Amino acid sequence: MIRTVRTVAELRAHLAGWRDQGHRIALVPTMGNLHAGHHSLIELAKQNADKVVASVFVNPTQFGPSEDFSRYPRTPEADAEGLAQAGCDLLFLPSVETMYPLGAESAVRIRVPGVADVLEGAHRPGHFDGVATAVARLFNMVHPDVAIFGRKDYQQLQVIRHMTKDLAFAIDIVPGPTVREPDGLAMSSRNQYLSEDERRVAVEIIRNLRTLRDQTALGLPPAGLEQEAVERLTAAGFDVDYVAIRRADLSVPDGGSEPGLLGLVAARLGRTRLIDNLDFDGVDAR
Repeated sequence: MIRTVRTVAELRAHLAGWRDQGHRIALVPTMGNLHAGHHSLIELAKQNADKVVASVFVNPTQFGPSEDFSRYPRTPEADAEGLAQAGCDLLFLPSVETMYPLGAESAVRIRVPGVADVLEGAHRPGHFDGVATAVARLFNMVHPDVAIFGRKDYQQLQVIRHMTKDLAFAIDIVPGPTVREPDGLAMSSRNQYLSEDERRVAVEIIRNLRTLRDQTALGLPPAGLEQEAVERLTAAGFDVDYVAIRRADLSVPDGGSEPGLLGLVAARLGRTRLIDNLDFDGVDAR
């Protein structure tokens, strides 16, 4: 089984030994209930560092009052086994008290303006404040040389990049590609909440993203394409939060086709909220 530490003192003692040996250290932050997508991030971390530490922490400060913090699946034993098989060197499994020693309500918070206020930020107020706060604490606890974040949570990746640059963390942020099921559905811990019928419908998200890619390449106006995608997803049974075509920095394109665009979707299917994105120029887009 993988070596597991639960306190900051244990974590730092273990990391100090690695640093004494001159090892480059990677951090893979997660909320647990790990699947093949997470394991691919461990593999990417191994390509960028000598030693890999993964954190598993269900962060209460990034969940809204009506969201699924209490029902978020917690599978520490299976997570540890999967991390070991993926080649992770150390599991950091902190408690809420370890992450927020003065209590979550009294915790110093980090807010990333601009990029955290649109799309997910507009629909989930305070969500990215919680994400940035927890990740900054992990950065301070681990002091990694490199940190790996999946592209499926694209806006989160941009928030972390912004925070890392602005706060002068000496950490390379490396994005991991989205891992998909054979039919194209992005792997997510929340997929297990889908019923069999909902699971069959869920693939409409990536189908609509690919349609957006093809239509955008023709130079059609983004706003009209977004609305058409909303209508298609609604007809398929989704409650759509947004469909958006954006530049890589999440700014709104002027219109027509331009390089470097991506599509982003967030929609509920039954009780399950799904997000996905597609880089229109990327390998995943084909």
